[in-house]
Amino acid sequence: MTRYAVRHETHYAYGATVDLGFHMLRMTPMEGERQHLIAHQLEMLPRPLRVSAFRDHFGNGVHHVAVESPHDNFSVVLSATVDVEPPAWSEPPTGPAWEDVRESMRADGFPKPPEVAEFVEPSPLAPLDHAATDYARISFPENQPVVTGALDLMGRVHADFTYAPGATDVSTSVAEVMTSRRGVCQDFAHTMIAGLRGLGLPARYVSGYLRTGNSFRGGDASHAWVSLWCGDEVGWIELDPTNNFLVRDGHIAVAYGRDFSDVTPMRGVILGGGRHSHTVAVSVAQLAGT
Repeated sequence: MTRYAVRHETHYAYGATVDLGFHMLRMTPMEGERQHLIAHQLEMLPRPLRVSAFRDHFGNGVHHVAVESPHDNFSVVLSATVDVEPPAWSEPPTGPAWEDVRESMRADGFPKPPEVAEFVEPSPLAPLDHAATDYARISFPENQPVVTGALDLMGRVHADFTYAPGATDVSTSVAEVMTSRRGVCQDFAHTMIAGLRGLGLPARYVSGYLRTGNSFRGGDASHAWVSLWCGDEVGWIELDPTNNFLVRDGHIAVAYGRDFSDVTPMRGVILGGGRHSHTVAVSVAQLAGT
């Protein structure tokens, strides 16, 4: 087991006074089978008048924040301590043939668990894209084990697409990324998910944090990767196409969804503000002795 200290800072500076601000935050690491939230704290300035917490449709923790006094800046700082266990396997299972997983989504019944089924459908930021599907199909010849195919697809995305911060934004489509072959973790996750769903395989978008202080890409802000359903026996496996490795114990999950629009770390509405700027900084430090 590895223990991490996580710090996520988001700072907004507004060009004009904001009279009211309502925000939804998905920043706190989740509790899961291999991930345990030991402690966490959210600090906000100015302090909100009201804060409520709830679980969204996907089971992610959400904080709803209301700042009802005039302000020119807004800051949110998450501090958390998280334990992460590696998977039970030292080498990943190969899983069933990918066609068996696809057919289980097409059968009259539902997979176990049934909520897997919704992740085979297109979503706003990971729509059906023929180029992405054709690209993914190369990794899944007839009777290819599903995990073997996913690993091959991840490696090809990593090799064929250039990591280029600033080349895209949150509105960049899968079709544009397939054409430019450039982007960041969000783009690579959306593209891989769109291709997998195009083949009939259920895939989720994961938002979270990556251990910093190494050569990994995407560790200086919120990170994104892919979760693929590999049948009832194997379950979900998680793959990081930005860095070309299976997720073991160096990633910290915050939220799962169909795509980025379901798991945005911070979104909301403000009254006033004019033009604004914001900065984000993330650090994930492994604690000594773990």
